[in-house]
Amino acid sequence: MLKRTFDFDVFACERCGGRRRVLAYMNEAAAVRAILEHLGLPTAGARLAPAREPPQAAGC
Repeated sequence: MLKRTFDFDVFACERCGGRRRVLAYMNEAAAVRAILEHLGLPTAGARLAPAREPPQAAGC
């Protein structure tokens, strides 16, 4: 699913062509926030854009 989502193989190393593997899966919000803060990365998610109206058919 990651390949379909990002349109490339996220487990293929760009430098050597080897395969990456998942080392850990983190789902504790406090731990993720602490790591992001330590790395100086934003901890808040992206702002969602407001919903748009559906496109109108010509002549309506």
